[in-house]
Amino acid sequence: MEYRDILTFKKDRHAVVQLNRPEKMNALSHNLRAELFDALKGFEMDPDVRAIIIRGSGRGFSAGYDLSGIQNTLDDRDYVEKRSGLPNVGSIHPGQGQWPQHLLSGYWQIWELTKPVISQVHGWCLAGGTELATMCDLMFVAEDAIIGYPPVRAMTPVDVLYHPWQMHQKKVRELLYTGDSVTGREAVELGWANRAVPVDRLCEVTEAFAERIANVDGPMLQMTKRQVNRAYEIMGIRTAMAVGADIQELGRARPGGAEFGRIAREKGLKAALDWRDSPFGDYGSAPASATKPSGAAW
Repeated sequence: MEYRDILTFKKDRHAVVQLNRPEKMNALSHNLRAELFDALKGFEMDPDVRAIIIRGSGRGFSAGYDLSGIQNTLDDRDYVEKRSGLPNVGSIHPGQGQWPQHLLSGYWQIWELTKPVISQVHGWCLAGGTELATMCDLMFVAEDAIIGYPPVRAMTPVDVLYHPWQMHQKKVRELLYTGDSVTGREAVELGWANRAVPVDRLCEVTEAFAERIANVDGPMLQMTKRQVNRAYEIMGIRTAMAVGADIQELGRARPGGAEFGRIAREKGLKAALDWRDSPFGDYGSAPASATKPSGAAW
């Protein structure tokens, strides 16, 4: 089928889903996510596909969830009315706290696909972009990619608490207490990503690894992925993330939790991002450059 916000194609024995909103730094709009899940399900059913790569067009993988309509989505009553506009990810979680639970329902679909999914990360990979990249089976990154979760500075705790499953406790606390970022090279050192390579080799290396995976027959891959998934589930990954989603909603309801949204409604999203990041001197408050995020997301 034809898509508006993603590109899809097959190459040899792997498939590619490419986030394609480069003018918005591939901000994860409802429509983009709906198309992403639809494409993944299609490739899941394709017997010629052994592995799937998710990557981004333009200057980065993704700057996060699209907050351009923030004035309409921060109020629960408005949000419930717009529920039908969210991607169909199976479970429905109406009412308070539905947003992080809805996100988890989508990411567990990637988890449950029989085929390995590789995120190919370059440029900016922030907030919701890190959730998408991290919830894939494997993560290949450009050495100079910028990966971080700035919303924890003033908005809410993380939507999807993947951090404790990816790195040492002390680094988890450092990143979530500050919202600071790491480079792709550092992400590999932490165990967060698999491999970091120069950006001009990233596509070549990722596709070559997808083809390496494809040397294993499909049913064998399915059993191995299921085996690894179940081990982490026994250790409590699903419960931990569900509890993290509940606490995210508590964080939004805390005293001061509405301040970011108030500034965005009254002065615009850029002003809210500057208010959040200016004490840290990075992200949206950093000096203008060719690689600076547009402020349309996270």
